[in-house]
Amino acid sequence: MIRILIVDDQSMIRVGIRAILDSQDDMTVVGEAENGRAGVDRCRSLRPDVVLMDVRMPVLDGLAATRAILGPERTEGHSPRVLMLTTFDIDDYIYEALRIGASGFLLKDSEPDELMRAVRVVAGGEALLAPSITRRLIENFVDAQPRRTAGSTALNALTDREREVLRLVALGMSNAEIAASLFIAEQTTKTHVSRILQKLGLRDRVQAVVFGYENGLVTPGG
Repeated sequence: MIRILIVDDQSMIRVGIRAILDSQDDMTVVGEAENGRAGVDRCRSLRPDVVLMDVRMPVLDGLAATRAILGPERTEGHSPRVLMLTTFDIDDYIYEALRIGASGFLLKDSEPDELMRAVRVVAGGEALLAPSITRRLIENFVDAQPRRTAGSTALNALTDREREVLRLVALGMSNAEIAASLFIAEQTTKTHVSRILQKLGLRDRVQAVVFGYENGLVTPGG
């Protein structure tokens, strides 16, 4: 059973999301919070698997709340997946949410099926990279960051093949697409991705995308 916490300052949004998710046999909404501070407190007490986190909220915004949930001060032994809820008119602190460990983004007006899929994807340990909004957000905000060249020291830990796999991950390709592109088995691709994350100390594919842009493996629009 996937345990979910909804953090949003709009009660109608919380009610709507709860109704959708509670209708699923493999999901249960264990709590709600109307601002980031309450979200952090309830996350620590309820220990959900997935937190649906609004970006703009009073008292404590979604970025600060995500940092508290996933940062060094998080509850020992508990590290939920955080899925950011956003609209198109976003602020540049969204990019920082990726860097501190958010597992992806979901538009508030997404269809119910997309919401349910998103929760299952991040609960399963994957990053939500499929929706076009995620890659566009990454490209927009990485473009504003100072980037290193592809010869950065951090990349020296990777083999040539791992570097190529990382480049394709940063382009938003799935394991199946990478396998087809490189003419290797999908399981081999999964192994490469796992080793890349381990070597670079990255949490998931979202952070791998950020790393790829920051280190010049790919460029926005490239």
